[in-house]
Amino acid sequence: MDFEKLEELLSEKNYPLLKSELKSLEPVDIAEYIDDLEEKKALIVFRLLPKEKAADVFSYLSTDKQLEISDLINEKELAAIISDLYFDDKVDLLEEMPANAVKKILQNTTAVERKLINQFLMYPENSAGSLMTIEFVDLKKEMTVGEALERIRRSAPDKITIYTCYVTDGKRYLEGTVSLKDLVLAKTETRIEDIIRKDAISVNTHDDQEEIADIFKRYDLLALPVVDNENRLVGIITVDDIVDVIEQENTEDFHKMAAIEPIDEEYINVGVFKLARKRILWLVALMISATFTGYIIQSFEDVLQSVVALAAFIPMLMNTGGNAGAQVSALVIRSIVLGEVTFGDLFRIIWKEARISMVVGSGLAVFNFLRIYFLERYPLTIALTVSLTLIFTVITAKIMGGILPLLAKKLKLDPAVMASPMITTIVDAVSLIIYFSFATWLLDVNA
Repeated sequence: MDFEKLEELLSEKNYPLLKSELKSLEPVDIAEYIDDLEEKKALIVFRLLPKEKAADVFSYLSTDKQLEISDLINEKELAAIISDLYFDDKVDLLEEMPANAVKKILQNTTAVERKLINQFLMYPENSAGSLMTIEFVDLKKEMTVGEALERIRRSAPDKITIYTCYVTDGKRYLEGTVSLKDLVLAKTETRIEDIIRKDAISVNTHDDQEEIADIFKRYDLLALPVVDNENRLVGIITVDDIVDVIEQENTEDFHKMAAIEPIDEEYINVGVFKLARKRILWLVALMISATFTGYIIQSFEDVLQSVVALAAFIPMLMNTGGNAGAQVSALVIRSIVLGEVTFGDLFRIIWKEARISMVVGSGLAVFNFLRIYFLERYPLTIALTVSLTLIFTVITAKIMGGILPLLAKKLKLDPAVMASPMITTIVDAVSLIIYFSFATWLLDVNA
């Protein structure tokens, strides 16, 4: 979005007109604008916002900017903003704040709310309990539709969603759900228990957010009830929170697939030494594992000395094998994430990739044989050695690229760990063994 006009008004200190312009913008757009401003200007713009819009804008700001503004405004202003936030946004903010700021905010909340916030903060990170909100509509099954609609009218302004209502008994056990559409279409004297949907899908407070995201995708949900170990309704998770989870999980997978420890912060705001620390451990691990490649080459040193030309094709064979494995692992990892394949599909994947790799490997082998023998004028035996190695390397790489992510998932590891860098390192070693084995056999040299 183009913020040039806002920037111009801010520079000219034309605050009345700037305030008028801000009123017409969506909170998410205002937050994007404030995020890019320096501290002093950000505070000026934030204070120009209407009171009813300030909390919404605050919830969309980056964590760093939220903390920055929290330090700049007075305690009363902060308490007003926090009180207007939806409960889940409030908890998310407090999780990121330093202890002294949390203490200051909690002092300005009611005893009941303070108890609830502390309870939410104690849930494991990335669990359903840490994601849920308590701002939902709950109904009793003994109510009539008329009574339920009246309850919704009274409580709707403070609820995050009213399209699905949750039916509980006197002890707050989840009985089922009823949609606003069903309530509107039913007769006012109809009892809720007569139109309730009892097959409600729910999750436990300690369920992992990745599993919850899969449930949302599988059943096309807008909201999902969260229950405790005794099936008592304690909150709901809405689809907007799950969109954030999916983005977070995808980002984490991308980092792992690139052999980087996951980073929660924006790349541009992360310090050099922190980024270096996140990368160096993986690089060291991969470097150490790559030393096996060196040992393999050393063990076939006599073969290389006998036929020096073999060395020229080592980079091509290793790169092709790594790339072939990476292609498959990327597809399989994505299919695992989407729930399209499981460990039970292992042999189907092996059979599929074996056939694909035969076609791909044979095509690459023919192409390289023609290039090496006819264009580069290498001896027939060398052309055959390289071409046969290509076929078996591609077959091995593609099958391993399919097996390893599934094996990681079976062992309760993140399949993304078995992505390009790891596959490439393993396939490099295997391709060299295949290469020198063929060389020893076809070229009649001793290892």
